[in-house]
Amino acid sequence: MDTATVRAVNALTARWAAAAVTPGKGTALSAVGVWPLLAFLAGAADGPARDELEQALGVPADDAIEHGRALLEVLGAADGIDAALGVWTKREVPLRGDWLDRLPPAVAGRLTGDDAVDRKELDAWATRNTGGLVKEMPVVLDPSTLMVLASALCVRTTWQEPFIPRTLEPRRGPWTGRKVAGLSRSGSDLNLLGVARTSAGALTVLDVRGSNGIDVRLLLGEETAGAGDVLRAGTEVLAGAYEVVRGGRLAEGLPGPGVAIQKITSFSSAPQLYTVTAAFTVTDDHDLLRHQEVFGLDTATDTSRGHFPGVSDVPLAVGGARQSITASFSAEGFVAAAVTAFAAVAGGVPQKKAKFVAVTFDRPFGFLAVHRASGVVLTAGWVTDPHDAVIDERWGGGGW
Repeated sequence: MDTATVRAVNALTARWAAAAVTPGKGTALSAVGVWPLLAFLAGAADGPARDELEQALGVPADDAIEHGRALLEVLGAADGIDAALGVWTKREVPLRGDWLDRLPPAVAGRLTGDDAVDRKELDAWATRNTGGLVKEMPVVLDPSTLMVLASALCVRTTWQEPFIPRTLEPRRGPWTGRKVAGLSRSGSDLNLLGVARTSAGALTVLDVRGSNGIDVRLLLGEETAGAGDVLRAGTEVLAGAYEVVRGGRLAEGLPGPGVAIQKITSFSSAPQLYTVTAAFTVTDDHDLLRHQEVFGLDTATDTSRGHFPGVSDVPLAVGGARQSITASFSAEGFVAAAVTAFAAVAGGVPQKKAKFVAVTFDRPFGFLAVHRASGVVLTAGWVTDPHDAVIDERWGGGGW
């Protein structure tokens, strides 16, 4: 995957997170599920719609389709990632062969115009391509729907070093008084932890390594930092915009959010990194047109004319764009799935002494699931409602 595409996708992640995350509400999002669809539309658009899509994409519209196809091919070939594209049209909307030939093979299907039949087909496609994690295509079907363009993404990894389930009882912050399903583990690689000084303030970054080249990066900002700011800063840290002081170089005391460092007496002089976090599952549904300027869709949604002559001779405009997503972080690993769908309607008609480092994520925090080899962000999210602890009365309900 070329660096221009990685930068462009991650920049879209940052802009979307900054615009869409609601204070106090958990969320997950996948810009890498949206970006190829925008690319396939941009390469076939004309006029102001083409210019706006090009700006949102961050790559030239002339090359966008090739970038989109290459992105899906790289993701689909990666261990732990399944990626799929589908396009369905009504019979009266013949697709241009030169556009269809530039998409991944065997992606075209037919909309019958019977909403019940079409809904069953689209939902089955979403279920099949996400391993059952997303069971419905996030699109509204009605007689005006002429085309559906969709992507599916499924990400799975198991941790190189698994966590141990425990009960977490936060003593400050919005989770105070709750018994939360916590996870903990000990290790010696202090380089997995870092603290950066960003435009959003101090940011603690912890890399949780997956066994198949997919990592999850946990992000804890200052208590006053907003969710969108933390996620944006996290993508900027990933891009190298800020210096990251790794755990081995952090001073004793409280060098970053959630981080405490001290000298302890130990049987070994090897450093220790002790991690505590909350297990979580985040699900969300996004109406992309609520932030259509982020995706370059302002003009493309104007149904007074068509905007995609490269797709079909029938004038088309974007009538809807949505994403459904779920992401789970457990003792064993991480799994996430997203289905993104654009609906097109007619355009042109109205429609010993050892260093001990402890890091604790016991208040709302962010996460980025990252393809290690390329650095592209696969999913991003904000955790506000972790799992409740399951208390086993045989052991007195205590934590670790």
